[in-house]
Amino acid sequence: MTLTQLSYVVAVDRYRHFATAAEKSYVTQPTLSMQIHKLEDELGITIFDRSKSPVVPTEIGEKIIKEAKEILKQSKHIEDIAHLAEDELQGTFRVGIIPTIAPYLLPLFLRSFTEKYPNVKLIFEEVVTNELLSLLEQDHLDVGIIATPVEQGHIFEEELYYEPFLGYVSQKHDLAKKDKLSIDDLEITNLWLLNEGHCFRDQTVKLCKKQRKDLLDSSMIEFESGNLETLKQLVEQDFGMTLLPYLAKNQIDEQCAKAHLRYFEDPVPRRKIRVIYSREYLKQNIIEAFKNEILESIPEELKKSEEGVLVE
Repeated sequence: MTLTQLSYVVAVDRYRHFATAAEKSYVTQPTLSMQIHKLEDELGITIFDRSKSPVVPTEIGEKIIKEAKEILKQSKHIEDIAHLAEDELQGTFRVGIIPTIAPYLLPLFLRSFTEKYPNVKLIFEEVVTNELLSLLEQDHLDVGIIATPVEQGHIFEEELYYEPFLGYVSQKHDLAKKDKLSIDDLEITNLWLLNEGHCFRDQTVKLCKKQRKDLLDSSMIEFESGNLETLKQLVEQDFGMTLLPYLAKNQIDEQCAKAHLRYFEDPVPRRKIRVIYSREYLKQNIIEAFKNEILESIPEELKKSEEGVLVE
């Protein structure tokens, strides 16, 4: 029995598909399947029911997987303890980050972080909040970057910055003539939203509920998408409006910004971006370096906590 075999078992349990598990484990499917078969033969059991699609663990397989996760977690902790004795930061650092933060934040600090800490291997996984928390629970991730509070006693949370919401309005929209938006404007129809599961969608809905609950179900939800870029393109083709996170403006060209981008007047709605990790975590030195690099890269106006309306 090896740690590699156990990691393959956990991967198949997560993705419920051998090919996907192999891809995520950076091996070929035959290699992954062979190692799991070897483990099953060694133990004299069947871990996965391969007759079903997607594959599912057997009853004894569920127990094996639970123990495998704990063994892998402890093995990572041993590696972390060993790295504590080293002067420079090194090792693998796995980061979960939600889709409405990742494309806008990562380009700001990745280059400087990798130049300062060349021996730290960063692995990013872009997932929605609920899945991120599950992966953190399993110790598949070292830290997460999210935009909603966590009410779990074993998860530690530190604030990073406060990000305002921006309006992105089509030129044919009633709000296009306004220089600045107010929260009251969000009772207007044709507000495009992300799909269920995205916290940015939930925050947008909460923001709208502050104004007109009666309009929310009847007229505001006209179209839903899995990513903000699709919603931006709809607006640019003169369909409705949407909300964007502040850092998204860095990726909007000057012409589109002038035509579609609208800031909010005071009180400005904003979300709190935070980094989360296990309270027992040992990679505190890397976490601090990671957090500091983010804080050095973001605009100063995002570090002000006392302004605006916080939307959780």
